[in-house]
Parts: sequence; structure tokens; C-alpha cells
Amino acid sequence: MSSIETVKPRREISPLLKMVLELGPLVVFFFANSRGEWLATQFPSLTELGGPIFIATGLFMAATAIALTVSWLLTRTLPMMPLISGVVVLIFGALTLYLQNDTFIKMKPTIVNTLFGAILLGGLLFGKSLLGYVFHAAFKLDEAGWRKLTIRWGVFFLFLAVLNEVVWRNFSTDVWVAFKVWGTMPITVLFTLSQMPVIMKHSLEQDTSA
Repeated sequence: MSSIETVKPRREISPLLKMVLELGPLVVFFFANSRGEWLATQFPSLTELGGPIFIATGLFMAATAIALTVSWLLTRTLPMMPLISGVVVLIFGALTLYLQNDTFIKMKPTIVNTLFGAILLGGLLFGKSLLGYVFHAAFKLDEAGWRKLTIRWGVFFLFLAVLNEVVWRNFSTDVWVAFKVWGTMPITVLFTLSQMPVIMKHSLEQDTSA
């Protein structure tokens, strides 16, 4: 038996499949909440979960677990952010169903985004631009670039946490679910695109090609 082990390269999945795995559970959550009564008539066992928001929570948890499992089977790895988010979904979803209180699932985005924001900004206090560890495979930036992006994403995550609190505390459950699916994602995409000038300015690939 050879003492040298062959290191298998990390398997990547297509961007389309990655998007489906990330957005699929949210779409399931939205559909199940809006069609909860219909689903209950088609699958009577779902009535044991409660009303539409509780049916949606249960299916959201199942879809999240499936997405994480498929991602693991295809890549043999789980990105840290989806993993943390998935764990919080399962914990707060279980509390929502057990206590029949939708406050827990509504607070899930607040908890996750606050956690991400605190980790990113807290890392800077110790001289660590932690965002670089997450996206190092996608971008090669200098230290100043990673620091700028880390600050901006840290603040953005805290903004999303506050925004979630405002929406769920002041609007109906249906409005909150719709905003969670169709509002948060476009805002995140626009913010991501707005960071491209920083990425281009501090890209090390630009420096090496010059």
C-alpha cells in the first residue's frame, strides 16, 4: 500500500444546479404558505403540522435538508454559510412546529444575518478578513480588497437582519413570506453586483496580467 494518498480535487456543480439548491427551499416555503389549505386537502397528514405557515415551515425544513444532502453527495463538502443557515432553519423550524408559534421561523433570518455580520466584522478586530476564506476560490483579491468587502458584507448582513425585523413585526405573515422570497434575494443580488468595482479594482489577476 502506497504511503502517498491521492488527493481528490473538489467536485464542483453547475451554477444553475447550485442556484436551484439554494433557492429551491425558499420557493417551496413560499408555495406551501400560499397554498397551504390546498396542500392539506391533498395530503391530510400535513394538517397535523397546523395552519399554512406551519405546513410551509415543515416543508421548508425538509427541502433544506434535501438540498444540503444533495450538495454533499455531489461535492462531498458543505459551504459554511449554507450549512449554518440550514442548521438554524432546522432548529427554529422545530421550535415553530413544537410550540405552534411562527415567531421562531420569522426570527430565523434575523439570527442568521446577525451571526454572519458579527462574525465578519468581529474577524476584522483580530486582523482577519474572513470573507476571503469563503470566496477565495472565486476571487483573488489583495488584502485591502478583502477588507473592504468584508466590512461591506458585514454591514449588509446586519442591514438584512434589521430589515427582516421591520417586515415581520409590522406586516402580515403572507407579506413577510413573499418578501423573504421575492424581496431579500433581489436586494442581495443588487448588492453583490454593486461590489464588482471593488473586486475589479483589487483583483490580483489584473495585476499579474499587466
